[in-house]
Amino acid sequence: MLSRRSLLSAAGAGGVLSGTGPFAPSMHAARTKSYSHSELDWKIKRHDFSGVTKNDLPTPNLVLDKDVFDKNLRMLAGHCRKTGIGLRSHVKVHRSPEIGMLQIKPGAHGLCCATMAECEVMMNAGAPGILWTSQPVGSNKLSCVVALTKRDPTFMFIVENPITVDQLEELAAAEKMTFNVVVDNDIGINRRQGVKPGKEGLELSRRVMKAKNLKLAGLMGYSGAASHAKGWEHRRGVSHAKVDQLMESVHLCRKAGIPVDIVTGGSTGTYDIDSLHEDGLTELQAGSYALMDSHYRTIGSKDGNETFDDFALALTVLTTAISRHYPKRATIDAGKKSMTLPTDIVKDRPELRVRPAGAEFGIIEWDETDHEPKLGDQLELVMSNLDMSVNCFDRMFVCKGDQVVDVFSVMGRSELSRA
Repeated sequence: MLSRRSLLSAAGAGGVLSGTGPFAPSMHAARTKSYSHSELDWKIKRHDFSGVTKNDLPTPNLVLDKDVFDKNLRMLAGHCRKTGIGLRSHVKVHRSPEIGMLQIKPGAHGLCCATMAECEVMMNAGAPGILWTSQPVGSNKLSCVVALTKRDPTFMFIVENPITVDQLEELAAAEKMTFNVVVDNDIGINRRQGVKPGKEGLELSRRVMKAKNLKLAGLMGYSGAASHAKGWEHRRGVSHAKVDQLMESVHLCRKAGIPVDIVTGGSTGTYDIDSLHEDGLTELQAGSYALMDSHYRTIGSKDGNETFDDFALALTVLTTAISRHYPKRATIDAGKKSMTLPTDIVKDRPELRVRPAGAEFGIIEWDETDHEPKLGDQLELVMSNLDMSVNCFDRMFVCKGDQVVDVFSVMGRSELSRA
């Protein structure tokens, strides 16, 4: 019986996998070293990636283009320095402590986290200035904010309910500590959370100020509608209108003698809009800029380009064509477990269409192409919703060109494999 490696050698010599035409195996399959997951775990533990390329990786897997990623980080950091607005990068898209620390390095003064688990992972990595963009409700979350505040007194989280404010005041008094809280204003995110801007924002801020063991760090407002509004001029109008709602609460607070140091919000889609708003946000919560996805590519740039190309596509799902049985169609090994969607695109292959075809499988289709995917070909998918796709994996392989140079963990999970 042929072993895996002897099978690949036979293929390279025109043996058992030989064939021609679009349905024949791609010959790069014969050259791959074909590292198993356990072999890769051993190399990760030793941090030894010599000779490891994309072609050697099992699929599906996340692949990060280091050069593109580094450029994205420098781009937004430079913009923030130039315009004077702060940057508190959101980690909910990548959930990687390595990326979080790299976002801080060029200029972000802190990180935003969507979940308590993200807060813990980022704090474990040494990240300062963490803002948890959710309200602590329930005994578990309340005990967690106590623990994180004890570790880092600058830790912040949002509130939007007077009952929660009262509970936090009682807890902080019992623990003999001070909590830093940010009042969340609902400026258009489907009534998910947040006080109504204006009078409600003022009243809750005043309640926080009266509490002896709570410190009002600032006010927050995020609008998903603004971040993905298509067309830069249209997006500017939507974003300014939403920020104006948040500023109604800010102005009422300041008029009442309540200091508001931090006004936080914004997104990747509005980074070059919110930073120009007079008397607006003091900091941006952009996060997608580091990696980018196919949805953001469609919102349009300031220069009138239909493609939002301010930040380039850095993260993809590497997948393999595992069936070429039917014309103008290839089956790939990235399916619903990679969160494959019809709105995903194939990197550098606009003529190819993507759709899910089961838990483990996806379909690539085309009408006409000069380069049909062959059996064994690797393709890179630009996902529509990176928040969901990244969460399906434990790690992302960092590449310069085709060479693997590092591995970043997702939620610190793959750190178990490293020394």
